[in-house]
Amino acid sequence: MEDRIPDGIASLAAAEGLGRHRLTIMPKRHGPLMTCNFVFMILVGLACFLLPGLWFLHHALRTPNFSRKAAARRLHFFEFGMVETDHGGVPAAFRWDSMTVLQEITDSYVNGVHIATGYRYTLHKGDGTVRKILNFYAEPERWGPFIQQEVTGFQLPGMLRMLDEGRTVTFADISVNRTGVATPRRGAVTWPEIESVRVSDGVLVLKKAGKSLSWSSRKVKDIPNFILFLALVDELRRSAAAR
Repeated sequence: MEDRIPDGIASLAAAEGLGRHRLTIMPKRHGPLMTCNFVFMILVGLACFLLPGLWFLHHALRTPNFSRKAAARRLHFFEFGMVETDHGGVPAAFRWDSMTVLQEITDSYVNGVHIATGYRYTLHKGDGTVRKILNFYAEPERWGPFIQQEVTGFQLPGMLRMLDEGRTVTFADISVNRTGVATPRRGAVTWPEIESVRVSDGVLVLKKAGKSLSWSSRKVKDIPNFILFLALVDELRRSAAAR
């Protein structure tokens, strides 16, 4: 983490109305052992097996340990949004109140033993700008939920007001209103009919009361602003139960 931000980033944040700077996340550097392993595999690969050696070299040169450009990338978080600097040094700003996030978290196992967790957050902006934020950056288990939390906090009140006006909001092909939820394939159900909402192995499962099978299931990675969706559904189910 670091507190100082470049003048260009500060100017972009000011132009986008992002408010005060809160935190900067730096790229995750490999430790000495992993760095030595990279070097060893590159040397052995180039000496004995050209293509594997070039593959390791290519990937090594994309890490902050071996690339000055990669080491210069940053995630800057502000009061009302964030700025990400890509591999070409080009920054892009996103506001919490208007951005869309797709989340994909994948656990990897070898012989039943967990060895790694992969993080991918795809950010979308209204003007078509898209950035894929991976665990290239340090502490993805911290900044990933933070992004979702800020998007939810800024966008949930507005969505609730839209629903109070009788409007419908959509998350991919899932439509939500004060009455219930609907999909093109499964039709519509009311909130009292939804018995449970849970996530299992990266899949969102909506279960209808009295049915043994799920009413609808969607991969979490395909649902825009997934945490916002969960917060909205929770609020609507509680409101329906209180009536």
